[in-house]
Amino acid sequence: MKSKATLKQIAKELNVSISTVSKALSNSPEISEPTKKRVQEFARLKNYKPNNLAVNLKNKRSRTIGVIIPNILNPFFAKVFSGIEKAANEKGYNVITCISNESLDKEIHAMDMLSNGTIDGFILSVSEETQKKQSFKHFKEAIAENLPIVMFDRISDEVNCDKVIVDDFDSAVHGVNHLIRSGCKNIALLSAIDNLSVGRLRAEGYIKALKDNGYPIDESIIIRTEKPEDFDSKAESLFNKNIDGVFAVDEHASVMAHKTAIKKGIKIPDELSIIGFADGVWSRRLTPSLSTISQHGPEIGEAAANMLISRLAAKPGDEAPQYETRVVKTELRQRESTKKL
Repeated sequence: MKSKATLKQIAKELNVSISTVSKALSNSPEISEPTKKRVQEFARLKNYKPNNLAVNLKNKRSRTIGVIIPNILNPFFAKVFSGIEKAANEKGYNVITCISNESLDKEIHAMDMLSNGTIDGFILSVSEETQKKQSFKHFKEAIAENLPIVMFDRISDEVNCDKVIVDDFDSAVHGVNHLIRSGCKNIALLSAIDNLSVGRLRAEGYIKALKDNGYPIDESIIIRTEKPEDFDSKAESLFNKNIDGVFAVDEHASVMAHKTAIKKGIKIPDELSIIGFADGVWSRRLTPSLSTISQHGPEIGEAAANMLISRLAAKPGDEAPQYETRVVKTELRQRESTKKL
């Protein structure tokens, strides 16, 4: 293996100061472009590698963000992560990702593991078990130890931190109103995530839209469960009822509604219109394709990363900025499972 050069060796070879070499390699505006280019090309030629640990210790920053997501298989979280990574890389930050797998213990373990100087702050979406148990002590402790947190999608009002959310309630109202305008009279609500804050907000939006339009709330066509397994056993019988619209608040419920309707020979959208909440690749590939409320995952991720990095950029002694909750607007994407207005 080729030996690695040091800053001192590069400075001696190029007849410049060590400070000039260091600033040129960090792309400092204090150094002229020709000098930067000369130093950087020579450093590559000599296989120079920066001592990131020493730099981090000097600056008391790791320039690394810890990201904790509940479920790696969910396309929404994958899209959010792509946005986080894009924004972080543009600002010179690295990203370390952990999966809580909807577990409170794993969430706590991930935060403990990364809170030893490995990362400068967290971006996370609260796990299912954490929300169910309302256990948020680990978040508050991290913030008290000057490790800022930005929550996205699933958040807690008990934790004072920056947050990025989508307009779950308003977008549900909009989605149900769309079904009503297309002529639906009996609109079912399907949810397999009623234990999550986002699931409950979307269900509340459904109820608000029906009430605003003078529609009765028919509990017999509302399925709200906490687990996909419980949902499947109840959903089958729903399609024997006289429903002509479905508002599904999560991916699992959306796909099951579509699959069950096709299985029973129900014509979509002539006899049944369906709107789902999410926008993975599957929604476009179903036949007929599924109309969905898109959450703009990459935009959420970019917003969360930029909020965290802005807070980290605050200089010691500066007054900390007020915590902010940023709302990212959703978008109803009409496809073949709803009638065109």
